Amino acid sequence: MISLLHTADWQIGRVFSQFEPDDAAALFEARFKAVERLAAIAAERKVDAVLVAGDVFDLQTVSDKTIRRMFNAMQGFAGPWLLIPGNHDSALSESVWSRAQRLGAVAPNIVCCLEPRPHTVAGKFTLLPAPLTQRHTYGDLTDWFAAEPDEEGLPRIGLAHGCVQGILSEDIDSANPIAAGRAAQARLDYLALGDWHGTRQIDDRTWYAGTPETDRFRANDSGQALLVAIDGAGAVPAVEPVRVGQFDWQQWEPRLAVPSDIDELVRKLEQIGSGDVLQLRAQGTCDLAGHNRLGAALDAARARARALVWEGEALRLEPTEEDIQALHADGFVGEALQALREQQGDTDAELARDALLTLARILGAQQGSSHAGAGA
Repeated sequence: MISLLHTADWQIGRVFSQFEPDDAAALFEARFKAVERLAAIAAERKVDAVLVAGDVFDLQTVSDKTIRRMFNAMQGFAGPWLLIPGNHDSALSESVWSRAQRLGAVAPNIVCCLEPRPHTVAGKFTLLPAPLTQRHTYGDLTDWFAAEPDEEGLPRIGLAHGCVQGILSEDIDSANPIAAGRAAQARLDYLALGDWHGTRQIDDRTWYAGTPETDRFRANDSGQALLVAIDGAGAVPAVEPVRVGQFDWQQWEPRLAVPSDIDELVRKLEQIGSGDVLQLRAQGTCDLAGHNRLGAALDAARARARALVWEGEALRLEPTEEDIQALHADGFVGEALQALREQQGDTDAELARDALLTLARILGAQQGSSHAGAGA
């Protein structure tokens, strides 16, 4: 029996420019922590090897420090690590892999499979890797698997990075194709794939592990690795997803219409914690009082969350008569407020909403000042 830990798409060095600098730095750091957790899982479960199915690095130009840190993060597991390049870190003549070798960063137990040739691993299985040597190919780099003769009695494991044909929509011509049914056609006991960032089963012997640390707002079952147990050559593998990721990325798109919708959204925001990365896209309408409540809830949630991205361009502000009366806006100011309410239906809706909020804040602040002066 052999046991493997299958992972992929570490994207080490990824820059999260859509977030505030402190949040981006934490998400950058989390990818190294994920590798450390993978090493700990591999050691705890006593696997025979860790398979890393490409896109180990996010780009070729990561710093030397990042390269060293990544390989240092793997030190918690002393067994074999078997890595292939993907489309982000393809094995060009001069690449992040050649730099890693020159830096002396690659430990003896780490095998960077930069050529399509078989490896016998610890006398327990045969690895057939299909490394990408350029970013995009339009031929199937796993073709050679079928012609490779069996090593008697050893399970055959494929390792590749690309798109199994037939997964994407028919009108999408994806680069780096992998034939559907490759595992059966090439007599593989298991085909470990990378490129798809979520965990996904293709058939009994073919799986995408997904990225071990979620990196996008998409419900694709990411943040995991796969523990694979194979009783022997020809046996169907037993595959167990294991949680690795630190952060939970969520995308909310609430439609607001009545005050109770604001109540519900505020309640949900109160549950946000330090492990959450949230993108909130609100649409619909709310009154000024509701908008103020939502703003306060967002400010509180930002302080608790790892990262929170608010997109309120599609939320129309509809102050009620009570809102306007509470601001004591009459005469010219009242007319301006009414005009801004009406302009939210025009092409400059976002500008009108922002002006309306600004004017409301000014009036509210003046009101607060006058009350304070009266109390003095």
